[in-house]
Amino acid sequence: MNGTAPDPKPPEQLDWSLVQIFLALCDAGSLGRAASGLGVSQPTLSRRLAVLEAALGQALFERTARGLVPTAAGQALRAPAQRMREQAASLSRLAEHHERTLAGTVRITASEAVSNFVLLPILRELRAAHPQIQIELVPTDAVEDLLQRHADIAIRMVRPVQGSLIARRMADMPLGLYAHQDYVARRGLPNRATTAGHEWIGLDRSDAMLKGFAAAGAAVPREFFGFRCDSSVLTWNAVCAGLGIGVGLQAVAARTPGVVRVLKEVTVPPMSTWLVVHRELRGTPRLRVVFDAMAEALGSR
Repeated sequence: MNGTAPDPKPPEQLDWSLVQIFLALCDAGSLGRAASGLGVSQPTLSRRLAVLEAALGQALFERTARGLVPTAAGQALRAPAQRMREQAASLSRLAEHHERTLAGTVRITASEAVSNFVLLPILRELRAAHPQIQIELVPTDAVEDLLQRHADIAIRMVRPVQGSLIARRMADMPLGLYAHQDYVARRGLPNRATTAGHEWIGLDRSDAMLKGFAAAGAAVPREFFGFRCDSSVLTWNAVCAGLGIGVGLQAVAARTPGVVRVLKEVTVPPMSTWLVVHRELRGTPRLRVVFDAMAEALGSR
């Protein structure tokens, strides 16, 4: 023994559980008392101590008639190890406090239409009730990846298949065909016989509306839609601007002045809705509060 303190080892080479054993032995002063306090056998504790001493390249205790006495190396390590224990306890308390509070950010993603027309009133109420929760809203018609944590909570139109995601079915959102009253005054109310003579608002790259018309028994080409745009918000604004007839959410249309429903006899399939969160994050208090508030407002099926 040269009595000098061992060289510090990188954290990944020094198992924290071994440091805890070292401190327990320092506090107890004997293998028997330390083993009893830790709930392990003496042979197990002795082997773990040997692993620590081998990792450090130093003997940490001398075995005497009075029990274990720290060597000079052990005495040099005791204070840093105690600081590690204090920091670990502080970190644990901080993590526990953080998990019990709602303070923090929740990132939500949904389509542009749902974000603009459906979520904003819900989030207004949520923020009023829980101002410590900050909201990041990602309005996009692309599918954000919850597995890569691009968002914490998502509203999807289809049920995700990944087993690591929790998906709750929400109430369907009824859709309808709408036009602005200025358009109706100019072109008249459409009926099944005159649909081809009207202006239609559709999607650009997406074929969802083409499939919808085909399913209704009225297959039409892409050119049938004189105005095309893949932004769900912009297509609705085009309806409101009188560019033609388009699809809209019934709940949104009901609170939009000047918009009238047309072709009520045509059934437009409702928009299915799924509220999705990563399974590992579901237990986080602020995510649970936001998830439950959105589920209540959107109406679980």
